[in-house]
Amino acid sequence: MNGPAPARRTVWLAAALPLLALAAVAVWRLAARPAPPPGPVEVLRLAVNAEYVGSCPVLAARGHGYFAREGIDALLQPYSSGKASLEAVLQGKADLSTVSDIPVVLASLQNQSVVIIASIFEAERDHGIVGRLDRGVSTPASLKGKRIGVTLGTSGQFTLEAFLNRQKLLPAEVTLRNYAPDQLAGALARGEVDAAAGWEPFLTGMTHAIAGNAAIFYGEDVYAGLFNVAGTGGYVRSHPAAMRKVLRALIAGARFCRDEPDAARALFAKASASEAQRLQAAWHGYQFGIVLDQRLLLALEDEARWAIKNRLAGNGEMPNFLDAVYLDGLEAVAPSAVTVIH
Repeated sequence: MNGPAPARRTVWLAAALPLLALAAVAVWRLAARPAPPPGPVEVLRLAVNAEYVGSCPVLAARGHGYFAREGIDALLQPYSSGKASLEAVLQGKADLSTVSDIPVVLASLQNQSVVIIASIFEAERDHGIVGRLDRGVSTPASLKGKRIGVTLGTSGQFTLEAFLNRQKLLPAEVTLRNYAPDQLAGALARGEVDAAAGWEPFLTGMTHAIAGNAAIFYGEDVYAGLFNVAGTGGYVRSHPAAMRKVLRALIAGARFCRDEPDAARALFAKASASEAQRLQAAWHGYQFGIVLDQRLLLALEDEARWAIKNRLAGNGEMPNFLDAVYLDGLEAVAPSAVTVIH
């Protein structure tokens, strides 16, 4: 004999609710997937400093399908510095690169057409100098007369020389030795140099290479670098639709890096345990965002004066750095993110 109708309805609902929940999850997962690309897929070669935290928006855009959603097949090429990444672009090996401001300045001084489509990251405590205590490097002033390893033509060199200037030391009062970023820790450990200047994660690597014998000085008072995405003027200006797609993907990537810190740090899976701890501690101080700020132009001009004074590139003439910034793309995608005066 059948039971009362209310009892039957209760049993039916109890059985149906789990099925409805599973269906809801399935619908949510389908909705969360990136939409199919609008139109044909465009291949884009991106030279990326993949170990540097500033590349997070690019890595997130690739790993979480934001490029794919825009119809971009992003092929990431790993390099150990922004300088090397930009050189890949200038040599035609890549279409866009992640790069700090200094290589853009030096390229502009050499009349190479490089344009920044957006700044994607800013941090104040990412550059510095590591010295060997057993070589007498215990204070900033004690760098006088020392051999210092650095990657010439990068933000590492600019930070070092600005830092020395704060100590009223002239570049001639130290000896600079040029190394690739990933060679600095070894040079310091072998004693080829008394100190070395660079950026994270290489600063942490240098400190560990001479564990217990390291003095570290950060350059936050002299350099708060902007990390950017840039390409040649010819490529960028001839692909306006692609630049808009790239910028939309990067905006989503920057939002992910800002709002999902634990998942964002997982993008740097090759980081050592100590580097992972450093990232977790420092993450709150990182600024991820896709912008073109007036400060960028001011920084490019300041750095150009430094480069001209030190005869690092060019004929001594100051470029018009408005030519080194591509405004049309970001103005079309996120106009409020553009504060460059033009």
